[in-house]
Amino acid sequence: MRDGILGVRNWRQQKGISLETIAASTKLSVRQLEAIEAGEFSRLPGGIYNTNYIRQYARAIDFDESDLLAFYRRSCDPVNEAARSGNRVAPHVTGPLFQN
Repeated sequence: MRDGILGVRNWRQQKGISLETIAASTKLSVRQLEAIEAGEFSRLPGGIYNTNYIRQYARAIDFDESDLLAFYRRSCDPVNEAARSGNRVAPHVTGPLFQN
């Protein structure tokens, strides 16, 4: 995403905060901060680290962390997101459905 998610990149830039400043105060890498801004959460280590990193980033730019965390949770749960949008997601099948 060129403009980032939820406008956080623009929000940060309007506040005059650089990624390097956030990296220095949070100990997150610029690469991780860029991943958060782009909504590319697969580039983060995963699990509870992701929620902690997102929370730190939101606090560093004075952005509502609950909005950013909600976006993260929705993007990581495609089945529930598809149900909310009315789309059906095919289940992952690892073996044959019927056996003789």
